Amino acid sequence: MIKLFEMLGMTDLSRVKIRFNKRMGLANPIELFRNNNIGSLMEGQYWNNDTRRFNDTDYTVGLISVRDDLWLLFHVGKVIKDRQILNGIGYDYEEVEEFRKYTGRTIVRYKKSDQAMVRWASTISEECEVYEVLADQFDNDIFPGYENIDLSWSDLAIIAKKEGWRAALQNQKGVYLITDSLTGKMYVGSATGQEMLLGRWEAYIKTGHGGNKGLKTLNMEYIKYNFRYSVLEIFKSTAADDVVLDRESWWKKVLLTRAFGYNKN
Repeated sequence: MIKLFEMLGMTDLSRVKIRFNKRMGLANPIELFRNNNIGSLMEGQYWNNDTRRFNDTDYTVGLISVRDDLWLLFHVGKVIKDRQILNGIGYDYEEVEEFRKYTGRTIVRYKKSDQAMVRWASTISEECEVYEVLADQFDNDIFPGYENIDLSWSDLAIIAKKEGWRAALQNQKGVYLITDSLTGKMYVGSATGQEMLLGRWEAYIKTGHGGNKGLKTLNMEYIKYNFRYSVLEIFKSTAADDVVLDRESWWKKVLLTRAFGYNKN
């Protein structure tokens, strides 16, 4: 496995610090990146609370949490002036141009076991492994496991074009959940047909309602803005359809989606 700093060619780590960004106030940094809100990410990278994070001439590496032990490299910069500010943006900085080809594309694996937001690179460089270098800028490329799926409609439209997601979804039957984030109403559905979960969700991308009677009353814009998609159970492609349909019925009963949700049968 290639180490991050080997790939970057940074041999002297004595002035290099890594900032791990998991939350920025109420904002999720990976969503800020996907929405191209780089300004907010930079504010978070160079923000001081009651402690100064960097010093003049420090190199700073910015990582944002993707999931579990995976992080996206989004920035490599150099401090050019310490503003001596606490509880604010504490530094003037410049992006290091030679590393730009790696930022936004490099997924790093690092198991973070402490609460420290900023670490000296020299102390953990051997633990920072290059998990993947993407062909293009990160955009929800990595399949998180069926149990961790939580997608907006726009996310759904994106992941349906991603090879890893397509391979995972088109080979599993399943019971899925659609949640209206505005009202809390839910819809339970099953995927047993051609291309299984992928085929079923592609129908929602195309029409919004996927042919479901209870969802046809909603317009497409409402669905795009308010609906979220997750998986309740998965089954091998060889599982009998009746088994999947029985579990779909059970979830409808447990979640009361016939009485209070969008299920009409």
